[in-house]
Amino acid sequence: MEGFVVAVDRGRYTTLVEPERPKGSAQKRKPPQRRLVVAMKARELGRKGIVVGDRVALVGDVSGRPDTLARVVRVEPRTSMLRRSADDTDDTDGIERPVVANADQLVIVTALADPPPRPRMIDRILVAAFDAEIDTLLCLTKSDLAPPDELVALYEPLGVQHVVVHKGGSLDELRDHLAGRISVLVGHSGVGKSTLVNALVPDANRAVSHVNAVTGRGRHTSTSAVALELPEGGWIIDTPGVRSFGLAHVSVETVLAAFPDLVEGTVDCPKGCVHLDEDCALDAWVAAGKADPARLESLRRLLASREGTPDDPSGSRREGAQDESAVRSDDTDDDTPGPDYDDDDTTDDDATDDDTDDTSPPHGEPVQHDAS
Repeated sequence: MEGFVVAVDRGRYTTLVEPERPKGSAQKRKPPQRRLVVAMKARELGRKGIVVGDRVALVGDVSGRPDTLARVVRVEPRTSMLRRSADDTDDTDGIERPVVANADQLVIVTALADPPPRPRMIDRILVAAFDAEIDTLLCLTKSDLAPPDELVALYEPLGVQHVVVHKGGSLDELRDHLAGRISVLVGHSGVGKSTLVNALVPDANRAVSHVNAVTGRGRHTSTSAVALELPEGGWIIDTPGVRSFGLAHVSVETVLAAFPDLVEGTVDCPKGCVHLDEDCALDAWVAAGKADPARLESLRRLLASREGTPDDPSGSRREGAQDESAVRSDDTDDDTPGPDYDDDDTTDDDATDDDTDDTSPPHGEPVQHDAS
């Protein structure tokens, strides 16, 4: 039986199972109900990670009754995998961590004020989306506090679509972008992401945080990723607020591939060029009128973000450095857990076939729906 992983909690995987109608069954008979089944990972999967969004094969007790536990014996091939690195420093060796599987759209949620936007964090998330080959959407919240024009102009050369919302306002445009898709929502704490999720999915009941008036930062209120079904069709995967988004696993070539108008201009670059230095041939390419200077500026801003350099090559170098400093120092401002996302591999080794504890579905999961 196949299931869709909607939540992961300490080595337990809550999956949505939609049984097929038995062949030859009468059309007037009520179709089988979808149900939530809690499962553990089978030993034969070893260290293979399972994340929200995965489609898996289940065996054992798949009734979904309380205190029952199925087993995940196979992870189906993924259409995409959003990843981040544990850090960009040498001591962690840029260990990759999967975030969400099979998403086809990444929604970067950022506030226009309270807290202020962090363009460098947005840049890093965009690079991760390019690496995963996922469409991107910039969702700008709190537009009643500040205008969106400056931030929209910054990302216009990248072709990133955007929607602008505020609390109590219409979400129709955002719903149109989300309908029929699997969208993962990512943003740092305090940007209004949980408020947004609660408005899109009334039964979500995601906890809402408040921004610290002194630091200008929010507190983590979502502690693990969870997939929620939209009433109009499609899914959103809500993730905890991020403090950093490591990109050590992303190559220069991956970022450059998102700029096809600049790729040809790199032919004359010196060997090993990272396109950030003065000897890069892209400057001459743009000077010859073969590409838009704004596109080169955007490429270099993203490459600088990937490298973890304190500044970016755009006009907002000082802002970028302050932004990264704020992200790094955020760990000292509250007592919330340090990791940005739950890493199920840290607990899976302890899961055995006779484990029966903690089988209740995690808070915030979608309710059961009738397939009819």
